[in-house]
Amino acid sequence: MLTERQLEVLLSVVHEFIERGEEVGSRTISKRYLKGRSAATIRNEMADLEDMGYLMQPHTSAGRVPTTRAYRLFVDAVLQRRAHEDRAGGEWTGRLREHRDGVRGALARASELLSQLSNYVGMAAVTQLKQARLNKIDFVRVDTSHFLLLVILDGGVVHHRVINMPCDLSQETLEDLARKINTMSGYEWSEVREALQNYIMRGLGKYADSCRKALEELDSILAGEQTTLFTGSLSNLFDIPDFQDIGRFRALFSILEQEGELARLLGQYGKKDGLGVIIGEENQAPGLEGCSLVLSSSSTEGTRTMLGVIGPKRMNYERVIAALDRVLCDIEGLSENPDGEGDGHDQR
Repeated sequence: MLTERQLEVLLSVVHEFIERGEEVGSRTISKRYLKGRSAATIRNEMADLEDMGYLMQPHTSAGRVPTTRAYRLFVDAVLQRRAHEDRAGGEWTGRLREHRDGVRGALARASELLSQLSNYVGMAAVTQLKQARLNKIDFVRVDTSHFLLLVILDGGVVHHRVINMPCDLSQETLEDLARKINTMSGYEWSEVREALQNYIMRGLGKYADSCRKALEELDSILAGEQTTLFTGSLSNLFDIPDFQDIGRFRALFSILEQEGELARLLGQYGKKDGLGVIIGEENQAPGLEGCSLVLSSSSTEGTRTMLGVIGPKRMNYERVIAALDRVLCDIEGLSENPDGEGDGHDQR
């Protein structure tokens, strides 16, 4: 349990390190934050905080820098203060509600706004919680061992996947299977699956194994949640000192480029409504130990909307949380019309 003085020192160190990115010494805290405390007193408290795992000293005679544990305490204090503040969107963000491309266009704009407001990388996503409904399916024979599966869902979302065939299937057989599936257009996948399994077992004989493979691929596409994901500009990353290390930059850039992995990450941490912050080593994704993710989620019947910002562990959490609050205030309710037109990336 921290004393009041230790808490004052620790929060001052975190704030100073976020602002300047340099090791923090006791004289700095004494002059800028705790003018009624001597540098010697603060130095002793910083040594105790280091022993407790809140601070670390990069090298002898250097100042201290905060650990993930210190950032967590700082962020919790920011969130506690936020809970007692009134939050409202600005008039300029109100344009999100009037975006001509509906919810998807507004989310694309929101991700860019978050990048601009935070100076990191903004993200926005909408997940369909209701099970997907089929519109149309096609199978196209590619060669003797592969065929292309095309799936069109209600709302116009298209998925495609090349599937290996255990044996050679004619285009006629593939079209026969597609016709059978398309007679159930408009039904939820759970209603279609059992009927298809029975049809494959009874009517397709030696082709049953190949068709079961197609059914498994369909199941992997349609049984899960469908997420449409947008990321704002990545150009801010080049101006962040924390990412001058090429290894750290590549790790983050790789995650941002792998849309499926990023969608999985947002889905993992955005299941509960409200605002959450995942700091450094709290993030289980490899390569993101030096990053933090601030994510806000809200759910309506059938959809979940997520807004987030990803950046260095030494991010300005207060600015990022304020940016999320401003944009979220004007985007809430847009998910009631999730089928608005717009470009996006669809991932399970």
